[in-house]
Amino acid sequence: MDFLLSKEQKDIQKAAREFALGEFPDRAQEFDRNESFDLSLWKKACKLGFIGLFIDEAYGGAGLGFLEQGLVTEEFFAVDAGIGQAILSSAFGSELLSVFGTEEQKKRYISPLLTGEAIMGTAITESDAGSDVIAATTTAVRDGDEYIINGSKMFITNGTIANYLNVFCLTNPDNPDRHQRHSFLLVETDRPGYEANKLHGKMGIRASDTAEISFSDVHIPSSNLVGEEGNGFKELMEFFNLTRLHVTAQGIGISRAALTESISYTKKRKQFGVPLASFQATQFKIAEMATRIKAASNLYYKAVWLVDNGQMDHTLVAMAKWFSAEVAVQCADMAMQMHGGYGYLDEYKVQRIYRDAKILEIYEGTKEIEKTIIARALL
Repeated sequence: MDFLLSKEQKDIQKAAREFALGEFPDRAQEFDRNESFDLSLWKKACKLGFIGLFIDEAYGGAGLGFLEQGLVTEEFFAVDAGIGQAILSSAFGSELLSVFGTEEQKKRYISPLLTGEAIMGTAITESDAGSDVIAATTTAVRDGDEYIINGSKMFITNGTIANYLNVFCLTNPDNPDRHQRHSFLLVETDRPGYEANKLHGKMGIRASDTAEISFSDVHIPSSNLVGEEGNGFKELMEFFNLTRLHVTAQGIGISRAALTESISYTKKRKQFGVPLASFQATQFKIAEMATRIKAASNLYYKAVWLVDNGQMDHTLVAMAKWFSAEVAVQCADMAMQMHGGYGYLDEYKVQRIYRDAKILEIYEGTKEIEKTIIARALL
């Protein structure tokens, strides 16, 4: 494995950093306070090619890898996690379509995501089915050449703004194998019977749209089936292996943001007549943060390098996702401690970093689920 980035990768990294630094800081606090987002920023990101770098060129992508996409994610989240999530989650679900979609589905649904013409989401979680995904009860009943969908989903990214969603549905309830009862179906959100209500009062990533959605006799053509009927759980697990890489990069970005803010603040802030950075206790925190970030990065880069070289290691992905998320939370906590009372005020960026970090230990598989995956592989 080569630990050095290629010139192209460095150029992508630099472009992403410059875009984020130029566009995010002036709007981040506004979006966080108002739980809002300006879609013109997303369109700019699409125009500059930051969305779907891992998508094949045949469908409008750059034909690169998940590492290149991770470089963009890391730089965006190092500036602001809320805006980074709002922009990059616009194609959330393209990973699933890239692997399991038909040629017609890929051309019809993926290409518009990369040009700023459409937004996508993936609906899995339900009020009583979070980590236990096969407990999902939203049904899709086959009726001739159609499926009729009924049920509800919770905590759905882009639920109120998406043009279409991948929906995890119960299609084969009588199958004795619980892991062969569900399927993924593409649902356009302008179909009668679809409703979405935005969730307010989130702790963090408040610029990103999150909703509770419901389906009441929503009719879709059978051609909207993604992959094979009854194969949804297997498809979901492969999907998670890819999307957890995104979350790992998010964690590294947030951790870097916490470290940057800590270094800047402790060099300027004085206590007992000297900068905070001159105290050994502060220096130890800075050293711990930097070391943990480097360790998380090495885990991530190995995991994503293997994926891009056709060698998926789901245990390593679980390790990277869990550890990166934990490091982000730890770094945010240490950064907050170093800021003291000032960090508790929302005019300081560290307060937003602290709130944004926690979700990484929850979405795309809780840290407990990741540890379970690792332990089962070892035992």
